Formats: sequence, C-alpha cells, structure tokens
Amino acid sequence: MSGAGRVIVVGGGVIGAACAYYLSKAGWQVSIVERGAFGAGCSHGNCGFVCPSHVLPLAMPGAVGSALRAMLRPNSPFTIKPRFDPSLWSWLLRFARRCNVHDMMRGGRAIQALLNSSRALYDELFTAEPFDCEWETRGLLFVFRGRHAMEDYAHTDKLLRESFDLPAKRYDGDAVRELEPALKSGLAGGWHYNTDGHLRPDKLMASWRRVLTARGVTIHEHSPMTGFVTEYGRARAVRTARGELPAEAFVVAAGAWTPLLDRHLGCRVPIQPGKGYSLTMPRPAKCPAIPLIFEEHRVAVTPLRSGYRLGSTMEFACYDTTLNLRRLAFLMDLAGHYLDRPYSHPV
Repeated sequence: MSGAGRVIVVGGGVIGAACAYYLSKAGWQVSIVERGAFGAGCSHGNCGFVCPSHVLPLAMPGAVGSALRAMLRPNSPFTIKPRFDPSLWSWLLRFARRCNVHDMMRGGRAIQALLNSSRALYDELFTAEPFDCEWETRGLLFVFRGRHAMEDYAHTDKLLRESFDLPAKRYDGDAVRELEPALKSGLAGGWHYNTDGHLRPDKLMASWRRVLTARGVTIHEHSPMTGFVTEYGRARAVRTARGELPAEAFVVAAGAWTPLLDRHLGCRVPIQPGKGYSLTMPRPAKCPAIPLIFEEHRVAVTPLRSGYRLGSTMEFACYDTTLNLRRLAFLMDLAGHYLDRPYSHPV
C-alpha cells in the first residue's frame, strides 16, 4: 500500500501503531482513531514476549480435552463465563474442528512466517528509531515441574526441531536451576529457546506515541468508531463520537473489538474476545534473568529492567472488563511452585 493521501487506522494498539508508522513512511498522511486510550488494553498488559518459538496454534490435537479438564480445577488458566452466546459456541465448535494434525501444521507454517517477520522487524525498528522499551534477547525458557510433562514436551520439541527448524536446548533436573538460579530446586527441567526477545509493553507503546507524533501522525483518543460514511458504495470517512474524519483509505486494527464493527464492515470476522490477567510489580529479591513459561500451569514470567510481570489465564467473558481478584491470587500462588521468590508487592 503506497501513495500520498489520507489514511485512517482504526485502533490504537500495537498493531494499529505499527500500521500507522509504516504507512507514514510510505508517504501517507495518517490518523489513528482509538475508542479508549492509545496503547491501553492488551497492548499495555501483555507479557511482552516477541517469540518465534510460539509457532504452534492453540488449536492442536488434544486441546479441547485438555481445556475441559483444566476447567475442573479452581485455579484453571482457562474459563468460560456461562451465558447464552451463539457466536461463542459457534466459534468454539469451529476451533474444535481445527484440532487436528493437518490444520495444526498448516496454521503453524503461517504463524511462523508472521513471527519471524515480526522478530526481524523489531530489530530493524529499534536500530532506526529512538525506542526505549527495555528490549532484551535472552530467549524463552519453558519450565516443567513434573517429569511426565517434561517428557511429553520432548515430542513437541522434536516436532518444532524437525518441521520448523526451531531447536531448544534441554536442561534436566537441577541443570535448569544452574541456567536460571531464581528457580526452585527439584524441578523436572526445562527447554530453552534462544530465538525469542522480550520488552516492556507500556514503554513500547509510549515510544510508539513519541515516534508517531514526531512523524506527524494524529492520534484521536476516546473516539469510538460508530460507522463509515459511504458514497457510491465506497467508504469516504469514519464516523466517530466526535465527528466525521474523511480519508482515501482505511485500516481496521481493532483487535478483539472488531466483531462490533461487522455491520459496518459488511462481513463477519470470526474473533472472540479473551481476557487475560497480569500483575506488574518491583523486581523480587531473587529475580529471574530469562523470561519463563510454566507450561503445566500456563503462567508467564517477564523479568524487566524496571520491574517484573506475571501473566496468565484466558477468560471467554465477552466484553466484561471487571477483574476477578481470585485469578490474580492464583497467579502468585502458581508462580510459587517454581520460583524461590515468586513476587514482591504488586504496583
């Protein structure tokens, strides 16, 4: 997409910010329309992993049974808020149909192309622009508490190694603690991918704002899109709560909010909103150096230069933004199974 003209990007998260940046570089006059605050939501609260190791989709053989069994536990990382929602159940049915080897491999190859491109673009971006987001490339360490789970992951490692050229280094028993001394002794082991990087998401979005503003990109916050103004079957402007914004081209990067725009887009986008939880706090006295994932409990740990973040859970709760404090407590409790000092006081 190149040329000179006006373009509106709907969505002020990390994807919308990146779209605006590259469109601006291509010569477009860019405005961002964001329903809330720029860089908030998932772009603010995620764990900051830039991870080529995550090529396999969630829809894989056994995923449905594993999720159902997990939901029986009080500290399950996966929950569904009970409600009558035909679109959710239709989405879950389509998800279940994709949980087979053929679709998993097909999805994995597509995901890998995106992840490798993203990883390379971050390196280029941080060389070209004054980003201050605590970018580090220490890889990602998958840690296992139980021997059975450790050996099960050996099959995944073989698949990633042979089909995606993604080898991990295996550490058995306390060898994983020698690699990462913040871990407890007595764990089954871990698998370390050296391909991955991590950053602090809120600082990334603050940097995006500075860079975009310097390039002349206009950011309209707290301006939810309510539709398009059309003429002869083509969109000519975005209608917002604050008025109309004309443009020659439009990019919709609204993430989980996209289905609310289906009527205006003229199609159904198969997205379901999922709510995750994270806690950000000062670095504990014994802080990990390498980002961690505790695969058995689906808890992620991001050591940052200026802090420390725990993240986990997936709640299918529609657009409910309330917080379940029990799930935040679970985060800290589960991290305690693996780390000597799992947390300090959240901020």
